[in-house]
This record gives sequence, structure tokens and C-alpha cells, in this order.
Amino acid sequence: MPRWSNGKGHVSMTLKEYPHEVLATQPIGAWSGEAYRRVVGGLREQLATEGLTQPHWWTLNHAAGAPGTWNRTTLVERLARYEDLGIDFEEVFDDLVARGWLVEAEDGGMTLTEEGEAARLRARERNLSVHRRAHEGVDEAEFVTAINVLRRIVANLGGDGDLPR
Repeated sequence: MPRWSNGKGHVSMTLKEYPHEVLATQPIGAWSGEAYRRVVGGLREQLATEGLTQPHWWTLNHAAGAPGTWNRTTLVERLARYEDLGIDFEEVFDDLVARGWLVEAEDGGMTLTEEGEAARLRARERNLSVHRRAHEGVDEAEFVTAINVLRRIVANLGGDGDLPR
């Protein structure tokens, strides 16, 4: 199969074409699972370069997006459903505080320090590099269609097809 480079050192494979009726019979679970493993694996790999896990990233983002609003309890309630590695959120919170990236008010509200915001922005850039690679060759309309198809499948199987809050 021919390969092409995006000019940034990443080499991508050209997709083989298949008839519509063959593609229509493909197992959605296998393909969505493989996509999940590739995307999340790439994100986790990038975060690990900063010594972070996804719960670190989520905590930094939530604290940055609503300073002083989130506390340990509300953040765990919000994020626990997305964590699939058994990572202890209390250890994550303690780690971020120990690094000097997160401070907790007397009422428990979390706020990022300047160092925490700088770390969040570094991690954001790393994550965006994975997202950019994942979107290569996929136009916006195709991406939106894919997201809506997956949302519908989730809802059809009893899950919440709404966007995360």
C-alpha cells in the first residue's frame, strides 16, 4: 500500500477501497473499539511525557474552565465514568497539589496556579497533535456524521447519546 507523509514526520497509510455492501457488514464494535484504543492510547502516550494521566488532564481542564467551582467530590462524580484504568482520583488531586499546579480553597474549590495553567497548555498541545493526526484525511462533514452515528448507536443501546456536559 502506498504511504504518504504529512510533512511532520508522520506517515499514513492509504485506505483500500471496498464495496459499500462489504463495508455495511463490518462490526461497529470492533472498529469503534480499535479507534478508541488508537486515539486514547495516543493521548495517554502524550500525557505520559509530562508525567500525567487522563484524570490529571481532566482535572486541569475542569479547574481551568471553572476556577473554584469543582471540588474533589464533584469532580469524581463527573469524571469517574470515563476512567477505565482504576486510577485513584484522590492520588491525582494530591499529585497536582504537590506539584504546585493546583490549589484548593477552604471550601474545597480547585484553582490552577500559573504553573498548572502552563502545564495544562503544554498537555493541550500534545493532545491536539493526536487529534490532528486522527482527523487527517477526514473532512468536517464526515467527522460530524461519524460522531452522530456513534451517538445514535450509544442511544440505541441504552446509553446517553448527548454530548458530555
